[in-house]
Amino acid sequence: MHIVAIGGSDAGISAALRARELDPTADVTVVVADEYPNYSICGIPYYFSGDVRPWQSLAHRTHADLEATGMQLRLNTLATRIDAGRRRLTVQGVGGESEIGYDELIVGTGALPTFAGIAGVGELGPDDGVHVLHSMGDTFALERDLAERDPRTAVIIGAGYVGLEMAEGFRARGMRVIQLQRGPEVLSTLDPELSSLVHDELVEHGVEVHTNTTVKSVEKTDAGLVVHAEHLGEPVSHVVDIVLAVVGVRPNTALLEAAGATLGAGGAVVVDEQMRTGIPHVLAAGDGVVTHHRLLGVTYLPLGTTSHKQGRIAGENALGGSRRFAGSVGTQVVKVFDVVAARTGLRELEAVAGGYAPATTQSVADDHKRYYPGAQPISIRITGDERTGLLLGAQLVGRLGTETAKRVDTYATALFAGLTVDQISDLDLSYTPPLGSPWDAVQAATQAWSRVHDAAGIVA
Repeated sequence: MHIVAIGGSDAGISAALRARELDPTADVTVVVADEYPNYSICGIPYYFSGDVRPWQSLAHRTHADLEATGMQLRLNTLATRIDAGRRRLTVQGVGGESEIGYDELIVGTGALPTFAGIAGVGELGPDDGVHVLHSMGDTFALERDLAERDPRTAVIIGAGYVGLEMAEGFRARGMRVIQLQRGPEVLSTLDPELSSLVHDELVEHGVEVHTNTTVKSVEKTDAGLVVHAEHLGEPVSHVVDIVLAVVGVRPNTALLEAAGATLGAGGAVVVDEQMRTGIPHVLAAGDGVVTHHRLLGVTYLPLGTTSHKQGRIAGENALGGSRRFAGSVGTQVVKVFDVVAARTGLRELEAVAGGYAPATTQSVADDHKRYYPGAQPISIRITGDERTGLLLGAQLVGRLGTETAKRVDTYATALFAGLTVDQISDLDLSYTPPLGSPWDAVQAATQAWSRVHDAAGIVA
């Protein structure tokens, strides 16, 4: 049995590790486009903030660790063509073009950065001071630019997870940071009522935040990089030393599409719950494929945690298994300076689109008993279905140290189990005054929802 996995990030490596774990006799080859297998792209912002050093620390496992499992790594090797009939993969490496035969192929080519139609971003590059942050190569290019030119001003286009983390990283270097966000508030994965708290934290730490601002183009001039934008229809511009564009990703599907794969939600490759593509002996996982969501059905939601799970399933099924991906509920968390924002499940507008009858309440609960020193509030929004009482989603913002990330995991577990909002109060959660309350903040928030809405949707 020869299994070939394409991709050196979450999905590809997880697949290879699982295959070798289940069958130590399996011949597993991993094709990696660069020379940095199994590096944490999610950790890159903390390298720039100085929290993580040296850059080698970003490796989940070293090259030697991976090879010690018995897999073979083909680094600096780009997969260019799948011949499904012959079960051959064409690759371009340092020594030129060659073919690799396989019994089962797992494709984890991930996603590519998008530029949202911003003129100039695709043409200008690191040598011009315009950067993306999607790979270790991008990391080194930005690091060189920071070291050689010592830029003092930056525009970050986008205020999602990476954009917010990089705002903190640039501020840690003493840079002036201007953050431009197209939508009405930063962190658009939260409702504005909570993301405004993140906005306030950015401003408090010196980030200049401009929402409702659409970037049209980036131009290189003698004065510096000029970012041309519109704020509520009015033209504005910013002249800075460096531009970082983090406006989203698109699935990298070219290899599979050319082999005959079908595209679905978000332009991603369609796979079933066993991660099979429909092409014989070809599975796929990660940010290049659709996501099976427990509340929405098939959608596109690229997340590192999902990629790890999908890759593990693909590796098992490549050996003849029949395991199914249990589905995502879209759990996410981010630290922005001294604030933590998290979400899981659906917001109200997403729930409406999914055919639910949602209602949302917002409340504030302390992270532990107020009489014990250091209590901090956590703002929580709960979305439930008025017809059934089913928990649909939760959003939380709290100070660093309030265990906001772990509390969102309680909601994620409840969503996975299909609990109602009321049933959250039945959970036997831990309690001691320095760490919680007899009714944890998780339960206080769902009880606030239940005081307004019962399972039939009747106002209490």
